[in-house]
Amino acid sequence: MTLRSIAAQSSVPIECIVIEQSHAREVEQALPAWVRYLHQPVLETDAYNRAKTFNAGALAARGRILILHDNDMLVPERYGAEIVAHADAGWEAIDLKRFIFYLRQEDTARVLQDERLRLDERSEVVIQNLHGGSVAITRHAYDAIGGLDESFVGWGGEDVEFWERANTRRATRFGYLPIVHLWHAPQAEKVQGNDAPAVRRYNDLAKVPAEERIARLKDRGEQR
Repeated sequence: MTLRSIAAQSSVPIECIVIEQSHAREVEQALPAWVRYLHQPVLETDAYNRAKTFNAGALAARGRILILHDNDMLVPERYGAEIVAHADAGWEAIDLKRFIFYLRQEDTARVLQDERLRLDERSEVVIQNLHGGSVAITRHAYDAIGGLDESFVGWGGEDVEFWERANTRRATRFGYLPIVHLWHAPQAEKVQGNDAPAVRRYNDLAKVPAEERIARLKDRGEQR
């Protein structure tokens, strides 16, 4: 359903890359032909590293603008066009989300059956100005701030840390577009809250100025 919302974008050409970080290729055959697939093989015991998937996708992408998008979010059809318009106006880091409508499990099932919902009645939670989930950045700015920090392992923290570094560029401050978040069981680390390893990692990095973090990441990339 997320891919269908991406395919429905109007007035702008798009490229969609799905990165699967898993022990085995699980979703490749289920993807439509217009989607590019990248597989990141890991051990079955490895924790998910979201930063690593986005860095791989950014490296493979052909466009001048990157949209880092989670697979549980549905976007409006003018989403891509609005991002391009902001990039053309000189914005480098672009977050246009305003309201995130979190659907309940039963209503997510209905959406997956192509039923229409009134979001004001069917949302379990509505959150404003969420960090991450779906943000855009020009390729030049992404490289300039060092991409995502792959030291974040497991759930939490990497979105906020990335946006802090992105704010060293010309970044939007207020969003205005709605996004629908599909229900899924929470990640194991999310239940841990502030005790999650990745959240603790963020709390440590937050004490370091963003410019210094950028320099560290770029040095790390050059060493590789």
